[in-house]
Amino acid sequence: MKRYRDIAGDGGSNIVGQVEAQQARLTTRLRDVRAIVAVVSGKGGVGKSSVTANLAAACAHAGERVGVLDADLNGPTMAKMLGVRGTPLVVGAGGVTPPASALGIRVMSMDLLLADDATPLAWQAPSQAEAHTWRGAMEANALREFLADTDWGTLDLLLVDLPPGTDRLATVLGLLPALSGTIVVTIPSDVSSLVVRKSITVAQQASAAVLGVIENMAGLFPGAGGERLAADSGVPFLGRVPFDPALAAAADRGEPYVTGSPEAPAARALTAIAAGLRDTLAAARS
Repeated sequence: MKRYRDIAGDGGSNIVGQVEAQQARLTTRLRDVRAIVAVVSGKGGVGKSSVTANLAAACAHAGERVGVLDADLNGPTMAKMLGVRGTPLVVGAGGVTPPASALGIRVMSMDLLLADDATPLAWQAPSQAEAHTWRGAMEANALREFLADTDWGTLDLLLVDLPPGTDRLATVLGLLPALSGTIVVTIPSDVSSLVVRKSITVAQQASAAVLGVIENMAGLFPGAGGERLAADSGVPFLGRVPFDPALAAAADRGEPYVTGSPEAPAARALTAIAAGLRDTLAAARS
């Protein structure tokens, strides 16, 4: 019987070759995507996903070809917020065709694959001590498959909505070395700033461009705001979105607020931030 040390390479499983082939498909798949931007926070409960959905909608409304990858595998919300939840996935010769929202936003999310709302994903590790490492590896592989096997087509912008946690950005950077940059979402709270600042540090240490900070729910809480966080971190401040309960209600209906209530202060703020984002990305390409 062979022991572990007797096995040369990967024991004939060709895992390295499989990952390399998948990474090559990913690169080919994304060659017609002009910009990829990760939306991060590090802190849960700041409304990052609703900001992502509305930035996507504002860009699409302005004529951009937009896609959204929901990278939160255990708490996916993008399909619901963009009105495509329950849409069957179609698999063709070119890969999985992502469903498109009313504005034409192409969406890929674990929510489109799960039949049971109540059952969370579970990463089965050989032991409890290995659970964290196993989960990270499985999450990275799942995201790689989403990126490589989805027929995104030609896009001007692909937004990647990351789950809370400062470690998630490193996973995406490992998959997407050509990431155009990151947007950081916070709320006017000292606790939020404390955690979100770590996400900025992670991005800077990885030499990933931080396109700027968005302050969501402005006016709801006292405390340090996004503008001060951006200044202290040496990154741009993209704007503040006033607190508006109707924004969350629109997300529950699957209707982006920027198109359903375009004159509301929060919608106008998000539209202006999206316009600034498009200008920044265009300047980077020129």
